[in-house]
Amino acid sequence: MIAKELKRGIITENPILILALGLCPALAVSTSVKNGLGMGLASMFVLACSNVIISIIKAWIPEKVRIPCYIVIIATFVSILQLLIKAYTPALDSQLGIFIPLIVVNCMILGRAEAYASKNNPVHALIDGFVMGLGFTVALLILSGIREFLGSNKLLDLLVIPGFQPMTAFILAPGGFFVIALVMGVINYAQRKKGA
Repeated sequence: MIAKELKRGIITENPILILALGLCPALAVSTSVKNGLGMGLASMFVLACSNVIISIIKAWIPEKVRIPCYIVIIATFVSILQLLIKAYTPALDSQLGIFIPLIVVNCMILGRAEAYASKNNPVHALIDGFVMGLGFTVALLILSGIREFLGSNKLLDLLVIPGFQPMTAFILAPGGFFVIALVMGVINYAQRKKGA
């Protein structure tokens, strides 16, 4: 069961690379592996915690106000997370900036609350939050690794290939779009090849 859930979150229903959710933060923060990892773990925390709470209190939330209620719950965890990041990792806070508070409106998190957490028990909601957050993190690490290498010839601030001329366009938004398109294309090609 664990392997099936991990496969679902990382491969078959990957939020960025398969479902194309959360592309805004993916483009904005995937310029370095540190930023990608920070945003991925932050989103995983918010997703798992909000899924559990929504799953627990779903019976008491009136149908007409369920989305605003979900947003308040998500915003609560984002506020907690932002205060922790400011207190313990100020460098990451300055790098991610506005994108930490914008986790509140990340369609991946709200979508999982609506599609999964509100229809399942807290244990399944926690597992879903963890595996979807892990899939988001893995996708961000792939994208940020490619972009950091091609854009600055570094990974985790270490020089990768001496003499390689970095292409700064990959650190910019157009480079992010290109890398996402390239990775999605490779995944689609592999899936078609596997299905053929």
